[in-house]
Amino acid sequence: MKLLETYILRRIFQMFLVALVPVLTIIWTIQVLGRINLVTDTGQSMGSFMVLASLILPTILPVVLPFALVIGITQTLTAMNNDSELPVIDAAGASRSIIYRPVILISVLLGMFSFAVTNFVEPESRLGVRQLAAAAYADLLSSVIEEKTFRSIEPGLYVQISERHSGRLLKGLVVVDYRDPTSDLIYYAKEGLVDPGGTSLTMRDGEVDRKTQDGRISVVKFDSYAFDLSAMTKSDDGGPPLYAADRPLSFLLDPDTDDAIVKRSPGSFRSELHRRLTDWLYPIAFAFVSLVIAGSSRSHRQARVHPMIWALVIAFALRWAGFSVTNLSERSASYVPFVYAVPLGTSAVAIYMLATHRQLHIPRFVTQGFNRLGSLLRRRLTRSQKSGENAA
Repeated sequence: MKLLETYILRRIFQMFLVALVPVLTIIWTIQVLGRINLVTDTGQSMGSFMVLASLILPTILPVVLPFALVIGITQTLTAMNNDSELPVIDAAGASRSIIYRPVILISVLLGMFSFAVTNFVEPESRLGVRQLAAAAYADLLSSVIEEKTFRSIEPGLYVQISERHSGRLLKGLVVVDYRDPTSDLIYYAKEGLVDPGGTSLTMRDGEVDRKTQDGRISVVKFDSYAFDLSAMTKSDDGGPPLYAADRPLSFLLDPDTDDAIVKRSPGSFRSELHRRLTDWLYPIAFAFVSLVIAGSSRSHRQARVHPMIWALVIAFALRWAGFSVTNLSERSASYVPFVYAVPLGTSAVAIYMLATHRQLHIPRFVTQGFNRLGSLLRRRLTRSQKSGENAA
């Protein structure tokens, strides 16, 4: 690689890291705080919280990475243009490949990294989060819930106990179950016993009150009643329930037709497969878009809006389109070609524009709109200043 190409590659990578780290930290913090109740409500340790935080990171990295690359490329090339480096390169008769090659190289490397994270690291991290949740909920009833305090096990399910004894025995048990929208259930029992796996609660000597949507109430007394907790912690094979996002790539390529979740939602596995096969293409597509917008030397009078803004607007629009067609492919397989068309079509159009030395021009009506908005703001600011002077 030539010295100038190495220089450009180093600057882009540095700016990429500068953009990636703070944005990733903010989104990561939001995601962690959104799940902190899993740790606090189940009485887990700080170590469990740190494990949860580390497992969440791979799930957001592939989404943030392409946008950080857009910022790194456009900001670097714009700074080089403002410092007259790009005009000097053109005036020296150098090939445009000197600029294109390092950008394409870093985008391909990041695309390969994204592919590895999405297909090999992210499923394992998602599975780890589900296993952590299963272990936390398994201990919740038997050892964590405080006596004489209502606690939420999951949305719509609440439990209160009067006393806790050794051997997972609970006294004075009240269970409120609002998870079924058609009826409300309230269980009262003198005692209950949680099995070692935390998948069932056996209540003894009690009653269950059932209220339907039309207001009818029924009361049933029981000597022994088993309340199933496995829906939130376990699957049929004894492990946490595995959905499409939790499965490895090998399973998505050849799903087990006898799997209960595959039978219930086959479209989700199809959608997840094609998402994983296309997500790594977005860093490459965004790199080509950034080159079209900021890869040529321009006069300072040409650019009224920073190229990074237009690159990010286009990137967000393309990513939104990608998410949309991926979700639609869950409903129908006819949308699958569009999942690939978004990144590949964008790359093809950008490559054509680069090969033919075409530039992306801002529509005239957009420029006129910004000019009118700027003029309006200046007039209002002038009026407010005059009003302040007159009042003084």
